[in-house]
Amino acid sequence: KGKTHKILSSLVVKGDDNISTAMSKTVGLPVGIITKLILEEKIKLRGVQIPTVKEIYEPLLSELERLGIRFREKEVF
Repeated sequence: KGKTHKILSSLVVKGDDNISTAMSKTVGLPVGIITKLILEEKIKLRGVQIPTVKEIYEPLLSELERLGIRFREKEVF
């Protein structure tokens, strides 16, 4: 409609200890969640996919949010 919008998205994750690090939460959990969703046939895509496909990122972000990891977004004018 001829308008430009800018959305700022941020994510801060802190580790709990030497094992449950921020890296394991932001890399390991998504890989595990996607694997589970494929095995449960909730994701039917096959082959190498990028995570910008709604079938992948919507259930992944929902599950991450359930685990306490979520992006914060703010529209900036």
